[in-house]
Amino acid sequence: MKKKISVLALSSILIAGSAWASGFRIPEQSVDSVAKAGANIASATHADTSYYNPAKMAWTKDAWQFEGALTYINLTSITYEDNRSPLYNGDSKTENFLLPTFFLVSPDMNNFRFGLSATVPYGLSKRWEQPFPRSTAEEYSLNVYELNPTVSYQTCDMFSIAGGVRMIYSSAEVASYAVMSDGVMASRKMDGDAYEWGWNLAANVRPTEDMNIAVTYRSKVDLDLEGDVDLGTNTPAPYVMGTDGDVSIPAPAVLSISLAYTFGPATVDLTWDRTFWSEYESIDFYYDDPITHPVLQAFTAPVMKNWDDSSAYRIGLDYVLNDDVILMAGFAYDETPVPEDTLGFELPDSDAYLYSLGVRYRVNEQMEVGMAYLYDYKESRSVTNDMINGKFTDSSAHLLSVGLSYDF
Repeated sequence: MKKKISVLALSSILIAGSAWASGFRIPEQSVDSVAKAGANIASATHADTSYYNPAKMAWTKDAWQFEGALTYINLTSITYEDNRSPLYNGDSKTENFLLPTFFLVSPDMNNFRFGLSATVPYGLSKRWEQPFPRSTAEEYSLNVYELNPTVSYQTCDMFSIAGGVRMIYSSAEVASYAVMSDGVMASRKMDGDAYEWGWNLAANVRPTEDMNIAVTYRSKVDLDLEGDVDLGTNTPAPYVMGTDGDVSIPAPAVLSISLAYTFGPATVDLTWDRTFWSEYESIDFYYDDPITHPVLQAFTAPVMKNWDDSSAYRIGLDYVLNDDVILMAGFAYDETPVPEDTLGFELPDSDAYLYSLGVRYRVNEQMEVGMAYLYDYKESRSVTNDMINGKFTDSSAHLLSVGLSYDF
C-alpha cells in the first residue's frame, strides 16, 4: 500500500498557474479568441468553432475548413515586497512561450458536421531565484495538450447540438531548494506525466439570422501524474532519496453561456464562463516508498488549497470593414480562484483585466490570415497568511497570435 503524503514545499505542485487566466487555464487558443479576449463562442465563425462552440459548426461555411495558429506568450516578472524584512523580497523570472494550435471542420454531411482541434488548454510556469520565494517555488511548470474530436447535428433551422471526446496528455516538472536559518537544507525535484480522457457538450440556438445563443460545457479531468521524485538534505549527513510518486490534480470543468448579435457590419459577443476550481481542495501526494528521514518528513503533511469557483465576464466585437478586412476587439474581467489563506509564490494570482484587438485579412476566396494582441493586467495583491506577509505587484502578460485559415 502506498503511503499517502502531501509535500509541504510542493504545496501547489504542478498547478502553479499562468498569468493570463484564472488559475492555470488558458482560454485563448486561436487568433479570434485572442483578439476578442476569449469572447468567441456564440460569435465563432471559422474553423476554431470546432473547439469553442462545436454546435455552431452547422452554420459555418459548407466546406472543409482548416485553421492553424501560433501564439507567443510573455509573462512579466512579478515583484514581491515583504512587510517583515527586505531579505524576503524577490522577483520571479520573465517567461516566454510559443503555443501552436490547429482546428478543422468538415462540410455538411446530412446535417452532421465533424470537427477536430489540437490545443493547449492549461499551462503554467513560475520560477524564483531569491532564497525566500525559492524555498517553495524554485521552478514549477505544467504542459497540457488536448486533442478534441467533435460531432454536431442540426435538428432544425434554429437548433444544433454537439459533443466530443477530450484526449489529454500532460507533463510536469517541479523543483525547490530551501535553506533554513540553522543551515539545514531540504530539496526536492519531480517530473511526471499522464494520459487522461474527458468530454464536452454544446448547444446553439439561432432565433434569427442575426442572433446566436450558445451553451458549452467541458468536463472536469483529473490529471493523475506519475513520475520520479528525488528528495535530499544535508543533515545530519548528506542524504538523497529517490522513489516513484503520483499526484492527482483537477483540470476543472468549465461552463460558458454566450450571446452574439449582429448589427449591420458589427457583431457583439457577450460571454460568461464559470470555472469550477472548488474541486481543488488540497494536494495529496503518494510515494511508493515511505519517508523515514526526520528532515524529509517535513514533506508529509497535507496542504489545503480550498480554491473557489471563479467567473469571467467577456465582451468581443467583430467589425466587417470591407469584403477583405475584419477588425476585432475585446475586454474581459477574470476573477482569481485563489483565496488569501492559501496563496503562495507558486501562484501569486489576483483578479485580472484583459484588453485585446486583432484583424483578419482575406487573401483570396480560400485563404485568410489573422493577427491578434492581448494584454492581461493583474491587480496588485497584499497577502497575509501563515507564510507570506507582503505585496505582489507588476504581474501581467502579453499574447501575440498569428494564424492562417484555408477552405478547400
